[in-house]
Amino acid sequence: MKKRFIAGAVCPRCAEMDKIVMYEQDGKNFRECVNCDYEDTLPVAVGANEILTRVQEQPVVREVVEQAIKIFEPDNY
Repeated sequence: MKKRFIAGAVCPRCAEMDKIVMYEQDGKNFRECVNCDYEDTLPVAVGANEILTRVQEQPVVREVVEQAIKIFEPDNY
C-alpha cells in the first residue's frame, strides 16, 4: 500500500495543512491525517473527466500560407 500526501489539503478535524495522505485498499480510496489520526473514505468517481485548464487547451490549428520572398542587393550603403 503506497500512501501519497495531498498537497495543500487541510484536515477537517485539526485544520493542519499538508498532513493528509491518500491511499487505496480493496478498491476503495482512503484519506487520513498523520497529525490527528483522522480517517475518511473517499467515493470513487466513475467516468470523471479532468477539468480543462489553460495548460491543457487544444492547440489552435492555423493554416500556413506559403509566400515567396525576394532577395535583392541594396544600391549603395
